[in-house]
Amino acid sequence: MLVAFLLGLGVAHTGLKPNAAMVVLGICFGCFGLIKRTYASVLLLIVCGLTIGCARGASYMQRLVVYQPYYGQQIHMTVTAVQDAVYGPRSQLTFDGGDVRLSSAKHLIGKIAISGFGSNAVFQGDTVRVSGKLRTGYGAKQGSVSFANINVLSHHNSLIASLRRHFAAGMQTALPEPLGSFAMGLLVGQRATLPTSAKQDLLMVGLTHIIAVSGYNLTIILHASKKLLVRRSKRMATLLSFALIAVFLLLAGSSASIVRAAIVSSISIATAFYGRTVKPLHLIAMAAAMTAYANPIYLWSDISWYLSFLAFFGVMLVAPLMSSRLPRRLAESSLVAVGIESVCAEIMSLPIVLFTFGQMSLIGLPANMLVVALVPLAMLLSVLAGLAGMLVPIIAGWTAWPARVLLNYMLDTAHVLAGLPHIFVENLQLPLTEMLTWYAGISLFVVALWFKTKQRSAILTDISDESW
Repeated sequence: MLVAFLLGLGVAHTGLKPNAAMVVLGICFGCFGLIKRTYASVLLLIVCGLTIGCARGASYMQRLVVYQPYYGQQIHMTVTAVQDAVYGPRSQLTFDGGDVRLSSAKHLIGKIAISGFGSNAVFQGDTVRVSGKLRTGYGAKQGSVSFANINVLSHHNSLIASLRRHFAAGMQTALPEPLGSFAMGLLVGQRATLPTSAKQDLLMVGLTHIIAVSGYNLTIILHASKKLLVRRSKRMATLLSFALIAVFLLLAGSSASIVRAAIVSSISIATAFYGRTVKPLHLIAMAAAMTAYANPIYLWSDISWYLSFLAFFGVMLVAPLMSSRLPRRLAESSLVAVGIESVCAEIMSLPIVLFTFGQMSLIGLPANMLVVALVPLAMLLSVLAGLAGMLVPIIAGWTAWPARVLLNYMLDTAHVLAGLPHIFVENLQLPLTEMLTWYAGISLFVVALWFKTKQRSAILTDISDESW
């Protein structure tokens, strides 16, 4: 039903709009489908999911139509800054604006990419007056305004935003550039201040994901908190995990990958508290449906949403299946685990990357094996360095030297590997039909691998029963 809901959202983007009677009938089908586990029930649940998805998508499409008359027009609007502004290309102050209100007091949904001149600084939560020509957006943004006139009307500095800025300043005090920006990228995905040369090195060797905040960052934080309290109090460990998720969302923002990571982690923590587990495929479907319901634009045009879930599918579903085919000692090796997870995530995301960007790294696997295993330690040392720079800057240099050594190693490794000839391929555009064929082949391979693993597990279980 969840997958059918996502399909319904996709169909709604084509303009299909179900009427009220169809929606009510679909919900009734879903209620009947939950009574018994039969093939007919599956069909009823699929119809229910499709209907709800179409209804939600059509409703959201109607709210997006409001933008159409304003594209290409000079407009005046008031927005709330979604994150702290940074200086982008052509020395323009750049940030995303939400809670969009036009001069006519009309409220628009979604976010708008804004870049321009005027105020010297814009911080997260500020109310900003923007004047400029509205153009069509890209990705998850409904519009963009360049060379705008920016005027901050009021500041709304929250405690979390203030602490984040002080921590970032402490990181800059403790670590020289580009190490300070790289450390902030590892912790909360803040990569706007990272030099272009460093970002290019990470891109060429397939390591951009370590500075793109995702479930990996959150998993490391939650794993550390669990180790601290789980032996003393399971309830306190669970509450601390939920509190860390909330703080992480406030610090890192609400992009598709961050929201997905928070939902997946929350469901996993809640079920583990009651001694239950969630199958990875169900977890992926739940997280995808919840995020797409909240913001259908993720499904319609946000490439990061697709990359996030495809990589998650590779790590959570494909990697364990491949590891199960290896000898136990080899499968339990951390280095082998990192290699398998990197390969699986790359396999799942590569077709859509080639279709969208037409580029790929040929050295991603060795780069990930040399760097990714050190990310948890680098995050811990970076936190210590940032806290020292924020609280006791006079000794920050001494406290930060372990982080400096490790971060330098990671950036130097990326730089050396990026300097190798012919390791980054560009202009390798993959047609849509070939991309779909690639994913069909991957799906068949995963299903075959799952059946083989299931049969092998069943044989072992039977042998165990016979021994009793």
